[in-house]
Amino acid sequence: MFSSFKEKIRGIFGKPREESIEALEMALLEADVGIDATERIKNAVAMQKKEIGAIIREEVKNILSENSMDFDEFVKTHEKPVKLLFVGINGSGKTTTIAKVGYRLKNNGYSCVFGSCDTFRAGAVEQLKYHGEKIGIEVIAHDYGSDPASVAFDAIAHAKAKRMDAVLLDTAGRMQTNKNLMEEMKKIKRVSSADLTIFVGDGLAGNDALLEAKEFDANIGIDCVILTKIDSDAKGGSAIAIAQELKKPIIFLGMGEGYDRLMKFDAEWFVKRLFEDV
Repeated sequence: MFSSFKEKIRGIFGKPREESIEALEMALLEADVGIDATERIKNAVAMQKKEIGAIIREEVKNILSENSMDFDEFVKTHEKPVKLLFVGINGSGKTTTIAKVGYRLKNNGYSCVFGSCDTFRAGAVEQLKYHGEKIGIEVIAHDYGSDPASVAFDAIAHAKAKRMDAVLLDTAGRMQTNKNLMEEMKKIKRVSSADLTIFVGDGLAGNDALLEAKEFDANIGIDCVILTKIDSDAKGGSAIAIAQELKKPIIFLGMGEGYDRLMKFDAEWFVKRLFEDV
């Protein structure tokens, strides 16, 4: 995990300080850490006289810790049903992530329903239904081409009628810059009165994941982030870039295919994995 990041950082240590700062900037940018976070880390190294590795570790941990949120506590204390709206582009693992969150909620004793609000992509309803059947969560769906917001409305009405604890709404993700898609997302959010809007980003997408998150946040507003495919991510920098520039908490990491492979985000754990064996 994060092998490319470690290799780039490892090459910095042992150099004269001035050379290290210059090399650090290039290494961080190549590791998808982003311009803002790179500048912050580089400035911290330039201003402090401690060992460079210790400064970098401390600053990365600070970036990842500044905005935090306990998802489990949020669900526990929030008025039911909790309405969770998931957004992100196709291919990010959004639908699978919804299934993982549903699985986690169900294992914690909460009753859930899925709303299949992606009425555009062929197979989207079937994919969510497949997961729903596997983990025992009902799916509310309409015909393809129908109004996605009406699916959200019906899923929430179903949850209220059945006195359920949570509604998880899947959405389309054609392209983050698609104006029609963003208008669709706004309508779903308005109709659902979503309690949490969760951006699901592909950890392997690097800077693209940050750009996508910023686009969704600018258009509809997001509350928190789940990063997927972290177990396969060689660079690891996208989490740092998103935390620094988006100022939103990362709540979970997708760590594999199984429904139980959803890890609660922990900044200390993440930093330790980034720098182990460096």
